[in-house]
This record gives sequence, C-alpha cells and structure tokens, in this order.
Amino acid sequence: MDFDRQSVDAIMRQVLQHDEDVSDVLITAGRPLQAEVNGALQSVPLNQDPGVFGPAETKAFAVALMGGNRRWHRQLMSSGACDFSYSVAGKARFRVNIFKQRGTLAVIMRKLPASVPTMESFGLPQVFADMATEQSGLVLVTGSTGTGKSNSLAALVDRINDTRAVHILTLEDPVEFAHRHKKATVNQRELGVDFDTFANGLRAAFRQSPKVILVGEIRDRETMDIVLQAAGTGHLVLSTLHTTDAGSTINRILGLFDSSEERIVRMKLAESLRCIVSQRLLPDVEHGRVAAFEILRSTMRIRELILNGESGEKTFYNVLAESGPHGMQTFDQHFFQLYKQGRITEETALLSASDRALLKRMIDELKSARGESVSDLVLEGLEESGNDDDLTGGLGR
Repeated sequence: MDFDRQSVDAIMRQVLQHDEDVSDVLITAGRPLQAEVNGALQSVPLNQDPGVFGPAETKAFAVALMGGNRRWHRQLMSSGACDFSYSVAGKARFRVNIFKQRGTLAVIMRKLPASVPTMESFGLPQVFADMATEQSGLVLVTGSTGTGKSNSLAALVDRINDTRAVHILTLEDPVEFAHRHKKATVNQRELGVDFDTFANGLRAAFRQSPKVILVGEIRDRETMDIVLQAAGTGHLVLSTLHTTDAGSTINRILGLFDSSEERIVRMKLAESLRCIVSQRLLPDVEHGRVAAFEILRSTMRIRELILNGESGEKTFYNVLAESGPHGMQTFDQHFFQLYKQGRITEETALLSASDRALLKRMIDELKSARGESVSDLVLEGLEESGNDDDLTGGLGR
C-alpha cells in the first residue's frame, strides 16, 4: 500500500478518534498499526485498514511523514534515526522518531500535550519561579531521557511569558510545545526546518534581539561555547544536558573543551551559571511516578568550586548538602523527604541514592524517632545485588 501525506493524516485522525488517551503510535514491520493507551499497546481498527505492515509499507509510511525534507532523509541514512514534529491540523501534534531496525524502518509517534504545562500543574519547586526572574546567565535542567526536562523547561518559559515583556526565542529539535504570545513575544524555531545546527541557530540569535534564548539541547563543544558567550553578554539562556546530577553536569561541560581551554571555560562558567536543576522520576508508592530534584544555585562557594575544581571534602555534593538555606539540595536529601512523606519506599530511595550509607543512616534515624524497627536487610540486599543503576531508566518522558 502506498501512503502520502493526505492518507497519513486520515489514518492519524482515526487513531485520535479511537481513544483520547492515546500516547504513542507505533508502525513496525510484522505488526498492524498500534497505539499505546494507558501504558498498553493495542491495534486500532481503521477504514481501508492496511493490515499487517510489511517492510515496504513501513518505509512508505515513513517517507510520507518525512516528505521532501532532505535533512531528515540524510540523517536517517547516516545515523540510522531522525527526529521531527508532525501535526494533524486542528487535532494534535506528534514528536516523530524514524529508525532502522533489522533492515527495515520503524516509526514511533509520541503525542504531545495540547497545552503548555505550568509550574503549578507539575508541582515544580520554588527554584523554577526564581529562575524565571533571572535577567541573564545560564540555567540548565538536566537528567536522563524520560525524566521530564522538556516539560519543566516549557513551564519555565510559560512563567516568563506570563510575567515579562521580553522577546523569547527557542531553538528546538523538534518544537514540542507551541507557546502563544502573552506578555512576552515568543518565536520558536525548529532544527531542520528553520535552522540547520544549534550552533548556527545561536549565532543567528544574536541578530534577532532576544532577551531569553531556549536551546533544546547542548550536544557539542561549539554549541556550548556560543551558549557561554550568550549567557555572558546579557542573555538568559535556558537549556538541557543529559547528565545525572549537578556535579556531573559541571564536569560534562568542562569535558567538552580541550585542557588548554579549561581555565578560561571555568571562568566563563563561574561567571554565567545561575542554576542547575537535575531531575529524576521514581515510582510512587500509590501510583504513577514522583519527581525528585537536585538543585545547585550560584553562590560564592559554588563559584569557587567551578574555578578551582573539587578536592577532598570540597565537592559539589557536600556544598549542596550544606546549603539548604540558599535553596540547594542533593538528590539524597530529596529522596529522604519523599520517603518521610510516604511517597516512595525505602528500597526505591536507596536504589537511587548517590550515597546509600548516608541515606540509610538518615532513614534509620527517622525510624528510631518514630519508634519503628531498624533493619539492615534492605541495604544488604542492595549490596548483594550489585545493581548501582538508578530507577530512572524506562520510566517514560
């Protein structure tokens, strides 16, 4: 069966009518079209149903989605996958990933939220409201894939849009949330459609007079260099990195540059960095997931660590742990609070901990104060398992 944009649009409209809770649509060889609804895959009955997709039908569907965009075709051929956005007019928008598998193509289409998330709806900590008032500098939201970084940044942009009469420019791959103009003016540019690389998009941004620049992701040295330049010249730059905590974020930035550049990069970063918020999603005791945050804010001690590096007891972890009055916290401190509130189990907290022994002592002290029995069985079980992975893998967006 051949597909074109019109026939793909018709199919997607039927998928959306099938169930309003559709989150993902899957096209893969050897299966009929499937939709994920409330975490489970199911086949969708279609008019003129193509039935089970073969390699040729899957390829035709993917090509119809990509249309004539040469960049997406080149990216798919060279790297084995490509990402872009797709809209069903008046119905929904999707983030599309097309990839090679076993000699054929597969398509995953994730439905994007119809409305921009707010800080209140996501229960984001106070630091996000504070970041929205920053006039310049660099703000980073970090975490592994699927921890909600895009949602948090969208809520941050929405707060700025609500409260400040400024020009906001976004560079995204792809555009996930469509921001309407409020008090601010928002222009959104998509990689591969409106600009060719993040570095070139950032260079052009200097001529477009934004006060706030959102960079969807910092992927290389060139982009990071221009981000630091923009953050140091009066722009507020918001972006993401795929790092697990605040300390690893600093090290990842420094690692993008040659050792001969390290001193000047440390100086630029110490001057421009305003905040790093790292996110993880953990299983909630009752249902769903709960977000945990590690927060680093720019203080004299943090700037000194960035300039001189970590040594002995002078680590980012220790400074964060001791800087609660400045609005900072480690993941372990937030895990402890979530356990204390009954949101996560002791096992979940310890599996995710940066310092398990320390967190175990904190939990044991709480148990003793409550008159509960204290046992080492959980910690011993974790040590025997040898599994040091946190629980963020496979937890969704």
